[in-house]
Amino acid sequence: MRIMDQNTEFLNYIYQNSEMGVDTIKQIIKIVKHDEFSKHLQLQLKDYQDVYDTAKQMLQQSGHQEKDIGSMQKVTTYMAISMKTLVDKTPSHISEMLIQGSTMGVIDAEKNIKKYSGSEKSILDLANRLLKIEENNIERLKHFL
Repeated sequence: MRIMDQNTEFLNYIYQNSEMGVDTIKQIIKIVKHDEFSKHLQLQLKDYQDVYDTAKQMLQQSGHQEKDIGSMQKVTTYMAISMKTLVDKTPSHISEMLIQGSTMGVIDAEKNIKKYSGSEKSILDLANRLLKIEENNIERLKHFL
């Protein structure tokens, strides 16, 4: 794979992963009625939004178009969250859901950091930042279990 293609592919992975984080947290913030938990979610949203904005900017600067998550995946995720929070909107239950999502994010990030290890340093740094966000989310969310 050519380096430019690899960089673009990796940046799009980071962009889509952080987009999923932004979309998910925005949906959950509307559901949560617990002040301390809401404050935590706002911080999480800011972290994802920063990575999302940076990845988008890097893609545009390199002359590439960002690839959004497909509508079907967005609808599926939205419906899954709606169903899982229909009966139980407690911080404990929502934290468990988010920990599971962030755990998948850690696994994906680790795999992609290895897969795209030849990418530009700035892209690898952004991917490692996203990985750190996912790891920190897991640790902070344990408080609400």
